[in-house]
Amino acid sequence: MTYYHASPLPGLRVLEPHVSNHGRALVYFSEKRENVLVYLSNAVEKHCRETAFPHEGAWTKWGPYGFDRDGILRLEEYYPDALEETYRGVSGFIYRCGSVKSPEKLEIPFAAVSSAPVEVTGCEVIPDALRAITQAEVQGLIRITRYHELSDSMRRWIEETIRNEYAKAQQPEYRCFLEAKFAFLK
Repeated sequence: MTYYHASPLPGLRVLEPHVSNHGRALVYFSEKRENVLVYLSNAVEKHCRETAFPHEGAWTKWGPYGFDRDGILRLEEYYPDALEETYRGVSGFIYRCGSVKSPEKLEIPFAAVSSAPVEVTGCEVIPDALRAITQAEVQGLIRITRYHELSDSMRRWIEETIRNEYAKAQQPEYRCFLEAKFAFLK
């Protein structure tokens, strides 16, 4: 089994566990290369860096994606031009790992984690994440719903969800991002 991991860092020979969304040190993988493309950029981090928002520590993760019934990743634009803003011109690396000792499966399709360091067996340079994502879309490996394609009911769901997220958000960088991307919060 081959596992894939995306990172902005070049030259990794071993993937080390880091604390992320689950509160414990893990290395995250997917069995499908195309599924890790969305991790080459984080919209919250990118926005805050580009606007010089002062921040230290871990960045809040932004992941407007899920999986269709057939297991294909679906990436959705929750605001206009989100895909372009998040991924255009962003480079990174997809690392391959030939084996992972005792990988833990997640409820996310094709995803696994390891609490132990994992040796890298190969690396692919991704010069432009947007180009790689849209190429995967053309190949039928990822489905993308652009903002202008969203139904009215989906837009209402997004507004309600973002209002709730904003109300409970404790992280200043996340609130900054939400305020900038969702005009209805102002």
